Amino acid sequence: MKAFKVVLDANILIRAVLGTQVRALLIDHLEQTQFFAPLEAFEDARLYLPPLLVKRGRDAEQLLETLKWLEGLVTPVSPEVYTEFENRARARLKGRDEEDWPYIALAMLLDAQIWTEDTDFFGIGMTVWKTDRIHLLWED
Repeated sequence: MKAFKVVLDANILIRAVLGTQVRALLIDHLEQTQFFAPLEAFEDARLYLPPLLVKRGRDAEQLLETLKWLEGLVTPVSPEVYTEFENRARARLKGRDEEDWPYIALAMLLDAQIWTEDTDFFGIGMTVWKTDRIHLLWED
């Protein structure tokens, strides 16, 4: 049984497509961690990646294939699975970007931790990791 459950937000998926650090962390810790993301995170990544790729002069088709490949590592979860936690998730984000509630709701449902670079998630009463600290999850 995998010891950890981690919910990724869209910016982590985008980092996994654009760079190697996040992708390597995902691959290196698949045996002990289940990774999840709301379906919306994949949709956001598909929306925001093309302009980033053009700006960086990268091959959009190949990198969007990488995003599709990530769906094999990171389980996409449909909203109907976690909507029962919407009100509680929004309450934790009150005064911040409440539209990020799906990540909180999914983490509540799964009793999971969150991996993000979005500072709105910090101080919500849940375990939240940034990429530069997530390695601490797997130490010991």
